[in-house]
Amino acid sequence: MFDQITTPEGRRIAYDFTAGQGPCVVFLGGFKSDMTGTKAVYLKAWAKAQGRAFLRLDYSGHGASGGAFLDGAIGDWFEDALAVITGVTKGPLILVGSSMGGWIALLLAKAIPARIVGLVGIAAAPDFTEDSMWASFTPAQRAALAAGQVELPSDYSDAPYIITRRLIEEGRNRLVLRAPLDLPFPVRLLQGTADTDVPPAVALRLLEHASGPDIRLALVKGADHRFSTPACLAMITTSVSEVLEVNHAQLR
Repeated sequence: MFDQITTPEGRRIAYDFTAGQGPCVVFLGGFKSDMTGTKAVYLKAWAKAQGRAFLRLDYSGHGASGGAFLDGAIGDWFEDALAVITGVTKGPLILVGSSMGGWIALLLAKAIPARIVGLVGIAAAPDFTEDSMWASFTPAQRAALAAGQVELPSDYSDAPYIITRRLIEEGRNRLVLRAPLDLPFPVRLLQGTADTDVPPAVALRLLEHASGPDIRLALVKGADHRFSTPACLAMITTSVSEVLEVNHAQLR
């Protein structure tokens, strides 16, 4: 159903690329999500109607890609996204990162800054392995993690999240809120006030920490982490359109 690429690290990654005019819009999904989710599908339909180039992908251990989820970490999923982007697309990019995908987008902005011309974060969750998971673990949970893994309850499934020691430790090499974070392109951050997975304080911290000429945060009263109601989905495409318009105006 989806095309595949093998990364330099040997991981088999599934992706879906729609050709069109640039800049290419790249959707980066969240932790344990995949490219068949509501936001990814909605964005693809919007991009197709606009004649816009669009890319979505599944990180290793997610969706249609190879590998086991428990083997993965933030750096692996960043490498997966980078491999697909560099292997499939050319020219300028607008990154749309949902939850963990917002962290991946920020890592990409640091890795290939010349190609990024805009970023839209949807409940972006930079550094969540350290600031949300590790910081909230009890002594018993930290002890369990030291032995290999810990289980956390999930609001989205009866099965718990299994968090590995590698996920936490490798994530410490990928933190973006501990050093200067320059975003020299239009950035739109969207955040629900009823989000209990990534609370508004995270968006406010990112807004305060990042530097750039055009960074804006929109808080949506009552929206939860899914951010997938019709009104929220419309906000996402409106934000992408605004970033595109800013780029067009700058090229005049």
